Amino acid sequence: MTAPVLELRGVTKAYRRTGVVAARNVSFTVSSGEAVGLIGPSGAGKSTIGRLVAGLEQPDAGTIALDGADLAGLGRRARRAARRRVHLVFQDPYASLAAHMRVADLVAEPLRIRKEREAAGTVAAALASVRLDPARYLGRWPHELSGGERQRVALARALVGRPDVVVADEPTAMLDPRVRASLLEVMEELRDRHAMSWLLITHDLAAARRFCHRLVVLDRGRVVETGTAQAVVAAPAHPATAALVAAARRLGAAAVAAPKTEAAAR
Repeated sequence: MTAPVLELRGVTKAYRRTGVVAARNVSFTVSSGEAVGLIGPSGAGKSTIGRLVAGLEQPDAGTIALDGADLAGLGRRARRAARRRVHLVFQDPYASLAAHMRVADLVAEPLRIRKEREAAGTVAAALASVRLDPARYLGRWPHELSGGERQRVALARALVGRPDVVVADEPTAMLDPRVRASLLEVMEELRDRHAMSWLLITHDLAAARRFCHRLVVLDRGRVVETGTAQAVVAAPAHPATAALVAAARRLGAAAVAAPKTEAAAR
C-alpha cells in the first residue's frame, strides 16, 4: 500500500440536540487503491464517519485530510474541489436517485457538476462496468429499476466521476442475499480494475471480510480494533469484534471463508 489518500486524526463529532457523541477521537487511514471496512454494531457511529468523510457534516475536533491536506484548512473553492474527490454511495437505493432523471442523466451528473464534457461513450462504459447493458438502461427511469439495479447505477455514477475515495454506506443492506452477492461481485471488479480507494461501512461482517483488505472496528464511537480482514475475523481481540464474529457465525454467514479474490486477501 502507498501513502494514505485519506487520513482521519482524532475526529470527534457530537450532536447537541440528542447529546450523542457519535465519534470519539477516531483515527485511521485509507491508502490509494485500498479497501477498508468500517464495521461495528448499529449505533456505533459508522454512518456519521461516512458523512464526515464525504463532507456532509463537519467534525467538532480532529482533522480529515486528503493526500495530507486538511480539508478544514482549505479555501472554499479548494475544499469544494477536494470534496468532489470523495463519492458517497448511500444505503437506500430507492431514495438516493432522483426520480425525475433518466439513468443516462443520473450517471452523467457528476461530469456536469465538474463542468466536464459529457462523452457519450463515458456513461455507456460506466454502465457496462457495473454489468448494465447501456442499450437497455440508458433511457430508463429509477422507478423501472430493482434495488440491485439502482445500486449499480449509483456505482456507475461513482465510476464516471473518477473519485479517489468511494464511501459505500451499507450498500447491500436493503438487498436480498442473491442480489447482495451479485453486487459485491461488481464492487470487487471495480476495486480491482480502477484506481479508487474504498471505505465500506457495514455491519455485515461477511461482506467486509470478502471485500476489504483491512478492517476498522468501531464501538460506541471509538476505534477498538484494526487489522487485516483475515486476522480480525480469525482472532478478534476486542469483545465488540468477537460479538460481530459470533453473530455472523450464528446467522450462517460465510465470514470465516477464504477470500473470493487474491486482492481481498492482501
